[in-house]
Amino acid sequence: MIIHLLLGSNLGNRIENLQKARQLITEQAGRLVAVSSEYETEPWGFSSNNMFLNQAIAVETDLLPDKVLTVTESIEKQAGRKEKTCLHTYKDRIIDIDLLLADNIVLNTDKLTVPHPFMHDRLFVMQPLCEIAPDVLHPVFKKTIRQLLEDLLKSINQ
Repeated sequence: MIIHLLLGSNLGNRIENLQKARQLITEQAGRLVAVSSEYETEPWGFSSNNMFLNQAIAVETDLLPDKVLTVTESIEKQAGRKEKTCLHTYKDRIIDIDLLLADNIVLNTDKLTVPHPFMHDRLFVMQPLCEIAPDVLHPVFKKTIRQLLEDLLKSINQ
């Protein structure tokens, strides 16, 4: 299975934080098959003086999405993240790892929704994801990542 993740960091040495997350993901979840450029972005959903570095990655894994979530939450803790976002209250963070896509799987549980339910509305997600997966089909919207990014850019520019 190919999973797509978004990495984000706005505390400490952001580049090293992304590197460490990629290394731990490779050790614990699977083989990196694609890595986007790093995108510097404004914080989304909260105010902060600290800019984010975001990066999308694709990983080949044998893990099911719920196990990927367990692994990524553990990696966040290993990397020094103290607490997970709760009730959409966002804060500065050393590392954030979001599961965006897992092949064509559509999943909605109390702990996990795949595809990520807000990815198509967030430029900081769609730009790096489109760099590494432009032709991947979103299993709910039945549009490619490129088409979803184009739709998002049109809505932003209206």
